[in-house]
Amino acid sequence: MITQEKVLEALRNVDDPDLKKDIVTLGMVRDIEIDGKKVSFRVVLTTPACPLKDMIQRACVNAIVHFVDKEAIVNVKMDADTTSRRVDDRLLLPLVKNVIAIASGKGGVGKSTIAANLAVGLAQLGAKVGLIDADIYGPSQTIMFDVVNEKPGMTSAGEENKMLPVENYGVKLLSIGFFAGANQAVPWRGPMASRALIQLFSDAEWGELDYMVVDLPPGTGDIHLSLVQQIPLTGVVIVSTPQQVALADARKAVSMFRMDKINVPVLGMVENMAYFTPTELPQNKYFIFGKDGAKNLAEEIGVPLLGQIPIVQSICESGDAGRPAILQGDTPQAIAFKEMVNHVVQQVAIANANKKEIEVKV
Repeated sequence: MITQEKVLEALRNVDDPDLKKDIVTLGMVRDIEIDGKKVSFRVVLTTPACPLKDMIQRACVNAIVHFVDKEAIVNVKMDADTTSRRVDDRLLLPLVKNVIAIASGKGGVGKSTIAANLAVGLAQLGAKVGLIDADIYGPSQTIMFDVVNEKPGMTSAGEENKMLPVENYGVKLLSIGFFAGANQAVPWRGPMASRALIQLFSDAEWGELDYMVVDLPPGTGDIHLSLVQQIPLTGVVIVSTPQQVALADARKAVSMFRMDKINVPVLGMVENMAYFTPTELPQNKYFIFGKDGAKNLAEEIGVPLLGQIPIVQSICESGDAGRPAILQGDTPQAIAFKEMVNHVVQQVAIANANKKEIEVKV
């Protein structure tokens, strides 16, 4: 006879690969129903963007059949409730569960490309996603999302009007690029730029989001300090190319986020422009900027390598055309971006499981 106790005991053999605990202990098993040989229940994952969803579902079915009844008919409904440490109602963006900053010490390493593809990849996996282009002096996300000619709408929220983000590819987007002409410079001093950035967070109707991706400017300046002081971050992803000049600045970026007064978790590193593979020689890799530079740095500073993205002409062309490369199906570059997205999702879940509530910095 199949009982709820037997079902739960069997499911204790199914581990969440990221959190390293079984799904019963983690409280992920809900709504068990038993009707003779029929067993149904929900498994509530830590994110709708879980890359291991199908594997966990198969493991649940196998556990019931193997440990409970080989004739059992198992129906597992996969659900999700994105984890978060941002639970203080006083915070900006109280309905946003995770804020992920994309940073680099050096400009020109492809940080905005990584941010755009990460946001679209998260949306592809079913998450609710927003993207803020915080590169005040060099905004580029309006181009990468093909919304150069769009303008944010306005809505009345309570007693004040708020901006409505522009949406494309399932991602809500705001950028200073919507408010400055294509040929117009933004000659603002630090405090003015910082205020403009915070307005993109506070004066917009973002709604409920699983992930907010923030494309930061290069360096370690006023924008970064204003962000971490007013917007508690789930973590930061550091982008670098393999050469030593870029890695030296990436070290400084990591050092800044690890300072005691900032203390933002470094989720990992992405190595962009990692290698070049000619179309006519798909098995060959040419390490134009050096081999495994960011990989070695990640190992040295004790963070995961989240991805190695190749140099491919179509990545540049897709960004210019406003269609991020992750949308290119099963091409090598799209696969590389999808693997990066999966690793970021995993590290966010691990960070949320291992850390206490994010503190508000004042």
